[in-house]
Amino acid sequence: MFQPRSIQSSFSFKDKIMMMDFTLILSILILGILSMFAMYSTDGGKFDYHTKSHIVRFCVFFLMFFVVSFFQIRFWYQTSTILYISFFLLLLGVKYFGLTSSGSQRWLNFYFMNLQPSELMKIGLILFLAKYYHRISTQDVNRIKFLFLPIAALVAPVLLVIAQPDLGTSILIAIGGITVSWLAGVRVKFFAYAGILFLSLTPIAISFLKPYQKSRILTFLNPDRDPLGAGYQIIQSKIAIGSGGLFGKGFLNGSQSYLDYLPEKHTDFIFTLFSEEFGFIGSIFILLLYSLIIHRLVAIGNVTRSSFGKLYCFSFATAFFVYVSVNMGMVLGLLPIVGAPLPIMSYGGSSMMAIMLGLGIAMSCKIYKDTPVN
Repeated sequence: MFQPRSIQSSFSFKDKIMMMDFTLILSILILGILSMFAMYSTDGGKFDYHTKSHIVRFCVFFLMFFVVSFFQIRFWYQTSTILYISFFLLLLGVKYFGLTSSGSQRWLNFYFMNLQPSELMKIGLILFLAKYYHRISTQDVNRIKFLFLPIAALVAPVLLVIAQPDLGTSILIAIGGITVSWLAGVRVKFFAYAGILFLSLTPIAISFLKPYQKSRILTFLNPDRDPLGAGYQIIQSKIAIGSGGLFGKGFLNGSQSYLDYLPEKHTDFIFTLFSEEFGFIGSIFILLLYSLIIHRLVAIGNVTRSSFGKLYCFSFATAFFVYVSVNMGMVLGLLPIVGAPLPIMSYGGSSMMAIMLGLGIAMSCKIYKDTPVN
């Protein structure tokens, strides 16, 4: 079924390059270049801090993407548990040694960068569960004793992230883990039981939410209840996107952005700025790029032979889709504001590092598609 390991390990550098998915690489590169122009616009048409930092980060992590892809998929299989535990320990470190900003304790100071471990956990959990379900037979997936470890592996980091507090990221981490379990064949009834338990605990969970989190939910239901306070971001975002029209106001001509009506325009609301300047056509182009990336991730999952590779690629593709959907739904007022960055486009080193790591591992699945993982 598989080619001998000796053949798989003898790939030359040229062989590895030729076996890469160039459509995926080009899509990432175009998206990265567009993000640089968008960041330049957020700095008012100047090469200020955000622009320079974003360009450096994209270049560094784009290079990391290539380096990661050259590691055999067997390496990622063998180290997935170590990576998960390492990311979990970093999350624990945040709890006791993390930096606090705007009421949230989410970052660790490593001097050369402030790392947000919760972003890395998005990838770590998918890797861990993909390996777990690869090692057990399909007949054992739904046995009760084989459900405890996946549940614990999912719930533990989610609770730590909620405590930071970062409700949005905790939900995204959970979605990634749930997706792996779903694709591995866990029965619908277990998800139904979990859903009922979640709904029954919702009133208790709401009591633990921070005031600003409750305000965001109420604002989502009725943005006009506080147009100068909690509803300000959503209202200004809708105005900016709507004012872009079909072709946009033009590069560096977004009035909502340049007059500082739009807060957080370099992070969560970068899509709003882009839509105002490049309009409906530009927004559709961005959506097509994201759709192409997701399509290539699924295509890689279809050609890789190991169940580990398939579970990882399909789960990461689903999670990537959710990341994009949540951010765009948020800025369009279709979802509450939860602080979810737009992959590659938004400013943020930890987010870009995690996404490039995830894409690099998927590319490794493509290069070593016939390599057994164990």
